[in-house]
Formats: sequence, structure tokens, C-alpha cells
Amino acid sequence: PLPPQYGMVFDAGSTHTALYIYQWPANKENGTGIVSQVETCTVNGSGISSYADDPAEAGASLKPCLDKAMTIIPAEQQRDTPAYLGATAGMRLLREQNSTKAEQVFTEVTKAIREYPVDFRGAQILTGNEEGSFGWITVNYLLDTLIKFSFAEKWEHPQGTEVLGALDLGGASTQITFQPGVTIEDKNTSVLFRLYGTNYSLYTHSYLCYGQTQALKMLMAALHQVSQPLDISHPCYPRGYRENITMGELYNSPCVPTPSTPSLTQVLMVTGTGDPAACSAAMQKLFNFSCGTNRTCGFNGVYQPPVRGQFFAFSGFYYAFHFLNLTSQQSLTHVNTTVQAFCNKTWQELVETFPQDEHLQTYCSAATYILTLLVDGYKFDEHTWSSIHFTQKAGNADIGWTLGFMLNLTNMIPTEPLEHLKGHQPSLWAGAISFIVLAIVAGLLAILL
Repeated sequence: PLPPQYGMVFDAGSTHTALYIYQWPANKENGTGIVSQVETCTVNGSGISSYADDPAEAGASLKPCLDKAMTIIPAEQQRDTPAYLGATAGMRLLREQNSTKAEQVFTEVTKAIREYPVDFRGAQILTGNEEGSFGWITVNYLLDTLIKFSFAEKWEHPQGTEVLGALDLGGASTQITFQPGVTIEDKNTSVLFRLYGTNYSLYTHSYLCYGQTQALKMLMAALHQVSQPLDISHPCYPRGYRENITMGELYNSPCVPTPSTPSLTQVLMVTGTGDPAACSAAMQKLFNFSCGTNRTCGFNGVYQPPVRGQFFAFSGFYYAFHFLNLTSQQSLTHVNTTVQAFCNKTWQELVETFPQDEHLQTYCSAATYILTLLVDGYKFDEHTWSSIHFTQKAGNADIGWTLGFMLNLTNMIPTEPLEHLKGHQPSLWAGAISFIVLAIVAGLLAILL
């Protein structure tokens, strides 16, 4: 038998980079659920966009994970292993801020990967719609909602199986993707896929700056502008918690409008007040929830049909809720009560209960943000809340956009039903068939402008 094939995808996020290594049987490209994740490697340091002023370091940072990959993928197969780097909202923001620096970072990471004997197919910034769509494909591929091997021993579209929605929370953006029960009114939020002979019309939108890190930065800036110039009272930080941040650290992102005369070295003292109601109220002010007449929307005036079906919520949605033990389908009332109780705890109580956790001061902010985003932003209610599954993995694979991205770019999911493909060499049709992605208008505009 032929040895298995491998593929590599770097997920260059806003706060960190991770390398995913996938494997699949050589002669089974047209099956489903056959791609497995064999390894994940977290790159040390922050996201590649943080190396804007030292781009060579962005390339150097990838090398330990590339070295590790070379020990996993057999030497004789490395040259046939497709390798990709996809960057998300951190690099979208850097490109907005300084496109030359973004190009330099890409030049350096490309140079670093090209030093290895893999089939490197390029580094790119995904559009928000692509990031949402590929996350949706990952979820549905891993959970077998697109196609199943039936009792009649053939691949069939699973009868009565509803596809799953995807909710993704990164550091700098958040994505919602699902199959709505209605016609999508705004074509910028619509994407069409044909997978295994079935058409899927999906709603997808990515909100830049509403990833957890950037949203909490916007919150801190809003609190700073309310209070005294050098002191910030933070209702989402535990009572008794203090930290110092500089103006430069706070106002270093396009998501946070800089005050007129910032002194970047000025130190600000942040003091936690542990006030859940004030925390929630301050969080609400980051959003504009009003919709125009005659249309349903998410927030900030973006069109969104009502949520429908089951959803998988992953990445940042999972981490904070996992810490609070809220990932097992509890009711919205229970979630609210738990978050409120946690936000009422003092810093001393928290440190005594969880001595080893470096993110301890942020869980109240993060959980309150997630609740505000899901309930007020995406309009989940007590009834639809129970359809959200907070999950990090399916089987042995992490849920995120990387698997869907690789399946797409390696033509691993055919557009037509599998029985139409019998007798063909997989390589013949795989090269000829690819997805139809209509929602790349935004990406094209970005290139043209």
C-alpha cells in the first residue's frame, strides 16, 4: 500500500501561531472524515503581526515547529507535503495600519518556510468570510454531517442531518457562520458551497476588532476615557487586583482610537472594582445593537438572519467557559448566575482558589464579553442557547479554520456525489474540481483598493 500523505498549515493568529500537521491515506482523497490531525505545535512568542518592527524574528520564530514537523513527516515524503500559512485578523489589522510592514513580515515567514524541503504553497491573509467558511467546513467535515458511509456500503448524503453552525472567537476578530432558514438579504454575508453534490447557502460574517483581546482593549480604553487621566477603575477586574499599563500598550491598535495627545510612556494604574453589573453595562457600550427598520441584524448595523440549528463554539468561546465549567450545555440562567458569582469574587479569594493561573484576572471580562456577544450581539436567547456546544476538539482534531482551509486548497472535498466519480483516478478529478466561493468579493476589493 502507498504510504499516507501529509499536509501542514500554519495558523498565524493575532496572539499566537500554531502549526497543524494532517495525515490521510494516499488513495482515499475522495472519502470523508479520513483526514486526521497527527501533531500540533505552538510557536513561542506572540502572533506574527507583533514582529512588525523586527520581521526577521517572525520567520525565525517558526523554525522550532518546522524542525519538529521534519521529524514527524518521513524524509522521502516531505517534498510532496503541501504547506500553507494563513494569517487572520492580527495581520488584517497590521495591513490596515502599515501595509509595507505586513509585506515584510510575509517575506520573512515565506523565506523561513522555503528553507525546508516541503511543497510550500504560499502565505496569505484570509478574508473574514474565508475564515468563517473554513471553520464551518472543519466542523461539518469532522462531525460527518456532509456525507456518510451508509449500511448499503456507499457514500450518501446523511438523511435528516442538519449541518452545524460555527462560532469562532479569536484575539482580533469573531466569526459566525450558519445555514439560515431564509434567503440571505445581504450578498456580502452570503457564501455558496457545493460539497459532495449538495448545495449549501451559508450566512457568514466576521467582525474585525471584536476578537477577545481587541474587544477587552477597547473596553479598557473606554474606561480610561471616563475616569481620571492616570487611573482606570475596572469593574470586570476582581476587587483588590491592580496592574500598570502604559498609554503606548493601550493605544497600539487600529481598534482603539488614540486620544488627541497621548504620551505613550505615561503609566496608567488599573484597579479592579469587581462589579458584575457595571462590567456588563460597560461591555454593552462597545456595541451598537440598534437595527434599521425591516431587517434583522447582529450588531453595528450588520445584517444577520435569526440564528438557526445547532452551533459549535470554539477557540476563545471554549477557553473561558471551560475554565468556569460552563461547557456542558447548561441553561443561560445558570451561565449568567455562574459568571456573576465569579465576577463577585475578590482577587485574594481567586488567588487562593486558583494559585497557578496566569489569566486569572481576565476570566470575568472574557466571560462577560462572550455572553454579551452571543446574547445581545448574535441574538441567542434562553431557548436557542441550548443549541450552542462549547467545544475545542472533534475526535482528535482541533476545531478551527485550518482543516477546512487545507481540504479546500488540496481539492479534497469534491463538488459532485462520490458515486459519479467511480473509476476515475482521484488525482485527475481532484485537480479539476474546486469550491465555488462567492464571498471573496471582499478579498478582491481589498486587493484592488
